Amino acid sequence: MELVRSTLTPITHNLPPPIRRILISLLGSSCYTTLVHDIAPTSPCVSLLMSKALGVGIIAASPLVKLDQIRILIRSQSAVGVSLLAYVLEMVAYGIGLAYNARKGNPISTYGETGLIAAQDVVIAVLVLRYQGRGGAATGSLLAGLVAAAWAMADERVVGEDALTGLQLGANVLGVFSKAPQIWTVWREGGTGQLSAFAVFMYLAGSLARIFTTMREVGDKMILYGFVAGFLLNVVLAIQMVYYWNSPTKIAKVAEKGKQPEKIAIGSSTATASKPKGPTTRRRG
Repeated sequence: MELVRSTLTPITHNLPPPIRRILISLLGSSCYTTLVHDIAPTSPCVSLLMSKALGVGIIAASPLVKLDQIRILIRSQSAVGVSLLAYVLEMVAYGIGLAYNARKGNPISTYGETGLIAAQDVVIAVLVLRYQGRGGAATGSLLAGLVAAAWAMADERVVGEDALTGLQLGANVLGVFSKAPQIWTVWREGGTGQLSAFAVFMYLAGSLARIFTTMREVGDKMILYGFVAGFLLNVVLAIQMVYYWNSPTKIAKVAEKGKQPEKIAIGSSTATASKPKGPTTRRRG
């Protein structure tokens, strides 16, 4: 350890000011001094470093979470197996969570991905409406409602602290129930349809990581319980994804059945009628 410290301290003692400020804002002055400046790691600071690394990793990966789902919808031009209600509930829950965390002053590393994922949910909801033949007015109403809700939650004069806390409690419930319609849709269809496996398993890993970062950095039980409940439902969805892997949905089965040509039975009247007539020996006249 002494060799590592003596090698790295000339670098860590002369970090550029912008990098130093970023690290201090992430780790705090005490853990920055312990981990970076002095290179004398302690258990609490190492735990904080792991939490920050997970949080930054989740935020960095969040633009990719729903990208595969968007790609699948556009490529297939179909929304079979995808629950619109699930994405609407999730975007509302994430929007409330974003406003709550920002106004509470929680570290952005513990919630920064919510805004990015909510934006992707909006794109998916618009695509689902389009492929279900409900674009136009429905899409306009959805977007207008989201803009109005975002403006209201950002203004303390419109939505006070007590009201925002109540909304966050409701968001936890919405976050849980946002998974229920998708779980029901997969079970009803007997397959995952156009649901992205990448998105499902990314959600599973992300929700588990968020339990750790929330316990380590925030300590808000209301947020923590929401992540725990979401993780449990993500486990159910992941199990469904594995169970129904490559299984066609009921709609796909019906469509495939309709494409199969009708079989003609051997020896049927149709087959008999198609035989050419031979010469007759019957006398005429």
